[in-house]
Amino acid sequence: MATISAALDNPLLAGLEPEKQVEPLSFVIFGANGDLTKRKLIPAVYALFLQGLLPASFVLLGTSRTVFSHEQFRAAMKESLIKFAPDLPFTEESWGRFAQSIYYQPADSSKDEGFQEIKKTLAELDEKHGTGGRHVFYLSTSPSLYLPIIKGLSVSGLVVKTKANETTYPRVVIEKPFGHDLVSSRYLDEQIHEVLREHQIYRIDHYLGKETVQNIMVFRFANAIFEPLWNRNHVDHIQVTNAETLGVEGRGAYYDDAGALRDMMQNHLMQLMALVLMEPPISMDAESTRDEKNKVLKSLRPLSNESLAHEVVRGQYTNGFILGGQVPAYRDEPSVSKTSNTATFAALKLSVDNWRWSGVPIYVRTGKRLAKSITEVAVVFKEPPHRLFDSKDQVSGEMRHIPGNVLVMQIQPDEGISLKFATKQPGPHTTVRWLNMDFKYGTAFGTRTPTAYERLILDCLHGDPSLFARSDFVDASWSYIQPIIDAWQDAPEIPKYASGSWGPVESDQLLAATGHSWRRL
Repeated sequence: MATISAALDNPLLAGLEPEKQVEPLSFVIFGANGDLTKRKLIPAVYALFLQGLLPASFVLLGTSRTVFSHEQFRAAMKESLIKFAPDLPFTEESWGRFAQSIYYQPADSSKDEGFQEIKKTLAELDEKHGTGGRHVFYLSTSPSLYLPIIKGLSVSGLVVKTKANETTYPRVVIEKPFGHDLVSSRYLDEQIHEVLREHQIYRIDHYLGKETVQNIMVFRFANAIFEPLWNRNHVDHIQVTNAETLGVEGRGAYYDDAGALRDMMQNHLMQLMALVLMEPPISMDAESTRDEKNKVLKSLRPLSNESLAHEVVRGQYTNGFILGGQVPAYRDEPSVSKTSNTATFAALKLSVDNWRWSGVPIYVRTGKRLAKSITEVAVVFKEPPHRLFDSKDQVSGEMRHIPGNVLVMQIQPDEGISLKFATKQPGPHTTVRWLNMDFKYGTAFGTRTPTAYERLILDCLHGDPSLFARSDFVDASWSYIQPIIDAWQDAPEIPKYASGSWGPVESDQLLAATGHSWRRL
């Protein structure tokens, strides 16, 4: 097995090094000819291989309806790796050793015969490589195939229910979305639990594998100077923003059915918000951490008819300009209905009814075709109780109000943390100037940061579900979002915003009602 490459010798990767070696196993990818496998999964597994984090006895078996030989599949994955992961060190020698573990079995997952073919191939590979019958199945497929595949795995005997609380194999990894609404999510959950126990199910949310997201807990609970301030006594409000300059990018049919709520709000942003607001867990074991995140969602004030009217905003982009180029309106995108009322922008004002956050507004927004691509969490602290200093505008000479301190955790594109604070500008007069104290992963460590999928796949191989969504969290998230989905189905014409802007004017009015405004990003 390869040793850790010098090009990957990043201090940040220390967190990826396991306390114990991964057991010999087979990693089976359904949908192996799909985009996610090519762009994310194969590069992630190859990176783990380069770092020496995979066992010597390891099998990667790809399967889909496409007919490939083993060599054809290896060649296709090699091409994808070079194309989509240029930051990974690649040599023919290292790829050759990695490729010895890659196999392919064409199969139709809608038919019993397909699973029997996969079972036969796995048995042969287990014997050849000594993987001991330990299997991890990754469903990199359309959500409509989740249940057929899981039931097919069960009927064929490839997955069985283990004993309660026994961390063992087989394991099944499921990509989001976990259902289309509350009813379908609960049905999916019930059907899966007929075949698997909760600890065998790994609902993957790639946001939770990002370094800055993982660093939220370390930042809060390992630094005694911040945690005492992390409450209603010192925090004025919190803003969570996910902004994209991209449109639907050829996914018009999917997005027109999903929209901003299902695509981003119900999963990624709810998970992110829960990490920011959660109480300290009693330990770092998986269930203690997930218990605290779930408590946050259970503390959210339920949406009433009044709050749905005044604390929830939607919007849809029209034509405009992004990075100097003209882009079409959402309704003019391929595969999108000309009369679509699907929201491409959503903003919520959340109220958390618990001791720590009572009275602190939590603003969350997500949107496509906005002015900039950025995801961040901004904690805006309260202003000093007595203003000793004001700042004079350099042009008008008028006195400006000095806002409070802001702590920003940037998730993408440049992962890092920034603290805004006031200082005296050099000179004979007391002129206050705001500065940022910045930490960026790329500049601080100078080398490559591991991808989210590297961390999450490795955790799954170790049987650590800490960064995966638990059943009750998914249910609580859908329970909160469902009233919004219902209200928007019968709502009148959707508000519009120009591509390249920061969303509909109603979004600004949402914050203005409580004397706040969105941060200028």
